[in-house]
Amino acid sequence: MNLSAIPEAWQAVIGEEWEKPYFQKQSAFVDEERETQTVFPPEEDVFNALKFTPYDAVRVLIVGQDPYHDDGQAHGLAFSVRPGVKVPPSLVNMYKELTTDIPGFVTPKHGYLTHWAEQGVLLLNTVLTVRAHTPASHKGKGWETFTDAIIQAVSAKSEPVVFILWGSHAQKKKVLIDTIRHTIIESAHPSPLSARSGFFGSKPFSQTNTTLEANGFTPIDWQLPLVVE
Repeated sequence: MNLSAIPEAWQAVIGEEWEKPYFQKQSAFVDEERETQTVFPPEEDVFNALKFTPYDAVRVLIVGQDPYHDDGQAHGLAFSVRPGVKVPPSLVNMYKELTTDIPGFVTPKHGYLTHWAEQGVLLLNTVLTVRAHTPASHKGKGWETFTDAIIQAVSAKSEPVVFILWGSHAQKKKVLIDTIRHTIIESAHPSPLSARSGFFGSKPFSQTNTTLEANGFTPIDWQLPLVVE
């Protein structure tokens, strides 16, 4: 696994993780999987969440779960897909909520969320790789320990951060977060299975911006470019 893809600023706060036995074991597992299976995202994209959102720039952390497992979807940002790929159902529901939560939001024709990441929204899956067409196939191999360390590193920031936790899987990460210094916004997951049970109408995007502004930070421009190449 190409650890050089992790930016130096992130290496300074989590670099000791890849010296630990668990990380070396899961790294070997992913390398072996790539020798015999198709694994998503491509190796150069595994750490894109960290590349697009530098440690010092993190203002919001959205916790996802597993990378998308179908061809061409995953590129290292939770909930995001590459340009030209059909928008997945959970993101469709996120867009629906945005249209009622953020005045003037226009639904884009793509699911490429780098515009959010570049503003300080860390789009972090708790597992960073997956075997093609096999959901959760890399669960329990060590990624969770690594991404827990990332969440704890963000929680250690002196500046307040907004943590968005959708669904029970993400909400289990509350124990890693300093809830005195930071803000947690939580609701049901935007998945079609649960969106109508508490995600729709929860207004996570406007809540995030209200919190950021109260803390003296620029709000997130949630409006994505309508078209990307």
